[in-house]
Amino acid sequence: MKNATLIGLKETDCKTIAEKLNVLLANYSVFYQNTRGSHWNIKGDQFFTLHPKFEELYNSLVLKIDEIAERILTLGATPAHNYSDYLQISTIKESKEVSDGNKSVDLILNSFKVVIELQRELLEITEKAGDEGTNSQMSDYITEQEKEVWMYSSYLGK
Repeated sequence: MKNATLIGLKETDCKTIAEKLNVLLANYSVFYQNTRGSHWNIKGDQFFTLHPKFEELYNSLVLKIDEIAERILTLGATPAHNYSDYLQISTIKESKEVSDGNKSVDLILNSFKVVIELQRELLEITEKAGDEGTNSQMSDYITEQEKEVWMYSSYLGK
């Protein structure tokens, strides 16, 4: 956590935030792989609508995965990188239901729920720690994802 003092944060706060970010990273990684699986395997009359939408989503997720890992490094910690570790700490579970459009969209909505909740927890932690960098990052993600939730929910008629 040598970077903590260089960026004006307490070492203990950096450690706590980095640990929570690693949980978020694990969830994003499983979310990404499930979405990629849906993109590859979607079948039926929803194919032409959902195939490109899933690709758009997994491209967004992979960018966030990289940004989260880089934030963990900025805080002086090491990002988790093994799927075996991700599967142990992720709330989002691997899905085998990737060819049915509506089930895939439900999975995406549930995954958004998990990451948004984690990001809101990080907002509270980072606000108390004065970590504007992580706080801003989480706020930006939430703003974008709330709109995505609305759009995917609308697709399902919810």
